[in-house]
Amino acid sequence: MARKMGVYAVVGYILYGLIIYWYLFYFADSSLPFEYEGSKADPATFLNGRELMLSEEYSKIRNLLFFLSTPLEWLIYFFILLFGLSKAIKKWAENSTKYKLLQTAIYLIWLSVFAYLATFPISYISFNLSKTYNISTQSFASWMKDEVIDFWLNYGTWLIIVPVLYWLMKKSQKRWWLYGWLLSIPFTLFMMFLQPVVIDPLYNDFYPLKDKALETKILTLAEKAQIPATHVFEVNKSEETNALNAYVTGIGSNARIVLWDTTLNKLSDNQILFIMAHEMCHYVEKHIYFGIAGYLLISLLGLYLTYRIMNWATKRWGSELKISDVRDICSLPLFFMILSMLLFAASPFTNFTSRYQETRADKYAIEMTKNSEAAITSFQELTRSGLSQVNPPLLVKIFRYTHPSMLDRISMLEEYEVNQRNK
Repeated sequence: MARKMGVYAVVGYILYGLIIYWYLFYFADSSLPFEYEGSKADPATFLNGRELMLSEEYSKIRNLLFFLSTPLEWLIYFFILLFGLSKAIKKWAENSTKYKLLQTAIYLIWLSVFAYLATFPISYISFNLSKTYNISTQSFASWMKDEVIDFWLNYGTWLIIVPVLYWLMKKSQKRWWLYGWLLSIPFTLFMMFLQPVVIDPLYNDFYPLKDKALETKILTLAEKAQIPATHVFEVNKSEETNALNAYVTGIGSNARIVLWDTTLNKLSDNQILFIMAHEMCHYVEKHIYFGIAGYLLISLLGLYLTYRIMNWATKRWGSELKISDVRDICSLPLFFMILSMLLFAASPFTNFTSRYQETRADKYAIEMTKNSEAAITSFQELTRSGLSQVNPPLLVKIFRYTHPSMLDRISMLEEYEVNQRNK
């Protein structure tokens, strides 16, 4: 039975990959609707022929890698269970030390290493793709440094969560998911507070905006929005990428508005002011806090469903998966697999919510700056620098896009221009 399950899983993954490939490369149509041809949203009006070709190629391959990578993670955890590797790692950990906490730490490090090595090829292909299309400027050594930081941060986080979670399972088999969720609330808030001052600086250097004249303009805009800002931060992302970005991060006194230096280097002051007004909307309308609340609600439902599915899967296929009890640490790959599946299933909803907030921020920014030309050209430059599709396929938009498509964003701004002229 275990062998059949393994064969079915591999065949299913291959068929899924072929369907996704067919959808992205042959079925999906990313061409512009005819009514937008010749408009400012038409990439043919601001990209040359080579850029148009590269953006289509790059987007298709990148989207394919996205849709293949997450199910690959499920497949890896499934085989770790099916081939008894989880059980073997547990036995190895138990033979290494008599202390329970150290056993968990040893088990988790070997599980993490195996999962990382198994997914490394697709991560490297993604990195190499961005280098090939001149999106990434990062060296392999620098990329590996970030990968190592990611690995240890993830390991450290799970080293805190997993022992507590399995202790709760043993103490309350029916309510562990609820108690685990309650404990996750202060932990999530604490991590959000630490993000801009402890975690982000591990990857890049952050410092107050060097261009003081621009900072004065931004702070004047912040004052107009009644935001008590004293600094805008820039980060040296040009060492890694040619893409542009700006974002709001952190909570409470650690909240920051951050500009990538690539954005500063490639956009004019008026374009940057539009982007800053966009980011200020997230602060004014408290999108970060709504996001945290939404995440916590989804995590509550996710933990409950994980609890139910783990029990059901263990009862039905426990012998094949080498799991005798969900409270056994051997069930951790099953926990990771189910959690990842649920997060993937929830992504259309979370992305839709994010796109709504980003649309609100775009409208707020244009009403504040009144400069539609700067806004439109900034989006055009974002498209060029990231080789992104102006009109992505539906499934890509649903599962990948946390922001509206450039077609939606630029056409909204063109509509604003028309309304302003008609006033």
